[in-house]
Amino acid sequence: MRASDRAYRTLRSEILDGELEPGTVLQEVEQSTRLGVSRTPVREALRQLAADGLVAASGRGTVVTAVSRDDIVALYELREALEAKAAALAAQRGESAPFLRIRDRLLDAPRLLAQGEQGLVAYFAIVDDLDEAIEAAIANPFLAASLRSVQLHSARMRRLSRHNPERLRAAASEHLLIVDAILARDAALASHATHVHLHRSLTNALATTSDAAPDAAEHEARGPRIA
Repeated sequence: MRASDRAYRTLRSEILDGELEPGTVLQEVEQSTRLGVSRTPVREALRQLAADGLVAASGRGTVVTAVSRDDIVALYELREALEAKAAALAAQRGESAPFLRIRDRLLDAPRLLAQGEQGLVAYFAIVDDLDEAIEAAIANPFLAASLRSVQLHSARMRRLSRHNPERLRAAASEHLLIVDAILARDAALASHATHVHLHRSLTNALATTSDAAPDAAEHEARGPRIA
């Protein structure tokens, strides 16, 4: 793997997991030392992150973008349009075997969610695999590319619920309903189940975030919004 790819993946993971918080300044020299690569790979990684909307240039340099309430609402508007359609297509076109395997794993979600951080990692791996199974089932490369772009930013929202056990248990049940609808070949139900899941997820995200109405000074302190 190229040094720039390693730097990109490391920085992206740290941003998505919240280790690099919004407003964090990413200096090339500092990051090259920390990551053990030269400045050129870091510069390329920062360009990729900027294209993803995870960092942006400001008067202070390259900073990790913030996520405002408006961003969250806009993201979920797009997610509903894309993911509800994708679930419906998966119900119409997908093979049952991948979704049966995911269903078995989702039935184990309550136990995983009671195991702390290690269980959370395992649960989110199931969610990621469900996303991939739906993407494979829809057989639509254009829709799949759009879904991957949205899912990148959706991963940042996970931090808003990872310390809310009640919401996580509810989300696991909602994912199970989506899978059951896909297995039943019920496109309308799969779309509706996705709509319900996203509505509840958005409600939780907005209730959790404290970014109600940032003023100009706070906005500058936190850095630019996501693209």
